[in-house]
Amino acid sequence: MSSTIVTGAQLLLKGRPGDPAVITDETTLTYAELEQAVMDRAAAYGPAHGVVLLEAGNDLDSVIGYLAALAARRPVLLTPPGGDMEELRARYRAAFEGRAALHPDLALLLSTSGSTGSPKLVRLSRDNLAANAASIAAYLGLTSADRAMSSLPLHYCYGLSVLNSHLSVGAAVILTDLSVADECFWDAAARHGATSFAGVPYTFDLLDTSGFSDRSLPSLRYITQAGGKMPAETVRRYAALGESRGWDLVVMYGQTEATARMAYLPPALAASRPEAIGIPIPGGHFHLDPVDGARDGLADGVGELVYTGPNVMMGYAESVADLARGPELTELRTGDLARQADDGLWEITGRRSRFGKILGLRIDLDRIESELGSARAVAPGGRLHLFTDDPGSAARLPGGVGSIVALPRAAVQVHLIDEVPRTPNGKVDYATLNAWASVADAAGPPDAGLAEGADAEALRTVYAAVLRRPDATVADSFVSLGGDSLSFVEIATQLGERLGTLPTGWQHRSIAELAASARSPRRWLRPVEIPVLLRAVTIVAIVGSHADVWTLLGGAHILLAVAGFNLARFGLTAPTRTLRARRLLRGAAAIALPAALWVGTVALVSDRYHWPTALGLNQVLGSDGWTRDWQLWFLEVITWSFAGLALLLLVPVLDRWQRRHRFGAAVVVVGATLLVRYLWVGLEAGATERYTIGCVLWCLALGWAAAEAQRPWQRVLVAVTAVVATYGFFGDPVREATVALGILVLLVPWPPLLPWPLARLAAVLAAASLWIYLVHWQIYPGLEAAGLGWLGVLCSVAAGVAAALGPAAWVARARVARLTA
Repeated sequence: MSSTIVTGAQLLLKGRPGDPAVITDETTLTYAELEQAVMDRAAAYGPAHGVVLLEAGNDLDSVIGYLAALAARRPVLLTPPGGDMEELRARYRAAFEGRAALHPDLALLLSTSGSTGSPKLVRLSRDNLAANAASIAAYLGLTSADRAMSSLPLHYCYGLSVLNSHLSVGAAVILTDLSVADECFWDAAARHGATSFAGVPYTFDLLDTSGFSDRSLPSLRYITQAGGKMPAETVRRYAALGESRGWDLVVMYGQTEATARMAYLPPALAASRPEAIGIPIPGGHFHLDPVDGARDGLADGVGELVYTGPNVMMGYAESVADLARGPELTELRTGDLARQADDGLWEITGRRSRFGKILGLRIDLDRIESELGSARAVAPGGRLHLFTDDPGSAARLPGGVGSIVALPRAAVQVHLIDEVPRTPNGKVDYATLNAWASVADAAGPPDAGLAEGADAEALRTVYAAVLRRPDATVADSFVSLGGDSLSFVEIATQLGERLGTLPTGWQHRSIAELAASARSPRRWLRPVEIPVLLRAVTIVAIVGSHADVWTLLGGAHILLAVAGFNLARFGLTAPTRTLRARRLLRGAAAIALPAALWVGTVALVSDRYHWPTALGLNQVLGSDGWTRDWQLWFLEVITWSFAGLALLLLVPVLDRWQRRHRFGAAVVVVGATLLVRYLWVGLEAGATERYTIGCVLWCLALGWAAAEAQRPWQRVLVAVTAVVATYGFFGDPVREATVALGILVLLVPWPPLLPWPLARLAAVLAAASLWIYLVHWQIYPGLEAAGLGWLGVLCSVAAGVAAALGPAAWVARARVARLTA
């Protein structure tokens, strides 16, 4: 082992050999084990001297890869996993391939603050990393007893500084990629005895909405906050909460260009001076420089904040040649406007670049935001644009601006959005807001030419009525309101008619955002969701095939795939385990209760069904051979599949695994269900085996995987698997091709356009498909026997639609709502 590697590995690894260094749900590495893993990886990098490009997730492999690059004295560029890095790869290809000169002090490359994938990089040295880690450890009083949650991304300088500072004193880091809004995050924190976690302002918004103030975490010693200015009221509130619970709130200030941190506010001052960034970190110093040409609008004593210290970056890199340059800066011009108060504490008052020129007035956008409190302000053109996710404040914002600066209302445009866009680091994404504002400036008045009923309030009324949520606001989305695979048909149809389009991912977009996307509808054409179209076509195909009007078998197996597709879109999107389980059980009940109601009624007046069928237990307690009770096999499969999945995902480790690996989890389920099928029946299933839960779950799983397939290669994988899985299953090539085609159609990423009468018909049939399936068994046989198969199909469909609109369906829906509330 090279002595260079050994020395390099010790740059940040300062713990005792037997102490824990990195903790995950699966394992704990001691410092000795981590150092060995780092040295092994460093040796594997070989003698090359190129830049290591590392997609850094909050996982053990990323930590080892990062530390190994430092150990091997290879500069490492950290990027977010799965990010678009094409421009960056192209610009620095020679450095990645070891064909470029690199300065010997260069250790780390990060994208500039607030950006990912930017070709402009911050160059940091080994001394920068060591100095900033030591300063942070000093003012936080870190010891080997500390254990920090990795609550921020490691490719973000703030998140990385948590790792560096803790390892530099022999403390431990608990690796997780879960959000603080996830119950599993707090399970891990309690299980491993976390003493701290870090947050940006948005983190504290999530804490507010996830009940943090009611949590008990006895091991917690402090919380740090940086990544942007947090409202003074929030700082005071969390400082008071910490005082009552025995932990500190440490507000900090920094930039990537300073290797993370430049200042901190002593916890004892958080309640009394929440607006301040505090004092420089150990080894750092501040001074103010005048801002040329900006005296108008600036208060006395305000200037640009300039920082000096050993953690100031070497400089920027915008080309391969820059990587050979040495340290070029002795001070960092932060771009922030600041002042030093009489008590010696420093305060940030704004950004040099956060000024707009509107109607000849120089507008301080940071002041606008601070005074309004509930909006983000940008001014790329001649108007002030305010973006808010608070429906209650939207109407008041123009008047609020008028009390701050003399702008007419015509110069202010308010945008109500689902949520404020943020960078992967959790900061407000002002680049996106500026882009939206520029589009709005170019487009002019947003209401011209929209379809009737496409405004936000009209859409909110639709959501409130269909979902039975009178509390719905324009900030809500279909998913956040608990929409399911049954109600989505009507909502999707209404949106298509009113908006003229169905935006990708509409179910996750707020009502306000959907209203903003409205366009003049095509006169005769309407978009129809693929699952809606499949349900409509397939239910008609099923009834017609049963009535011997035509032969198109396999429809129920396609509907299983559609159920899996909607399961992934609506059932698995809830933010917590319990809410997810409740939604899945609601989906199961939405099938089971109407079936029990209908089958029980039929069983009372005839001998067509037995009581196990009404309870969805025919496959367990019924006959192994085909009887009338097997007619409802499809509903039993969906009911018990949803209920079983709800129970599985209540297990924390399974819940976390599925959330982290959405497509991967679906693929694993596909593989497992296919394995069960092949072990059970081989290639071809028997007459009743092809309808049993164990043999057909793969259809539902493939629909799930189709919904999670977002990339071309993922769609190809699902398509190939669908063809392979259906082959030989029925012993009927036409039926197998039909099922495979139905699954492939789910992979089409855009809704087809249909003439509006057909679009409306498809919506009606899809919404009534459950009831059509239930009642058609009692309607078509007599008409088919009389040679009136076509009439049997029409009457079955009509009766199913009537039942879906009738009192029985309303009773069932109300019962489902009560059971799963």
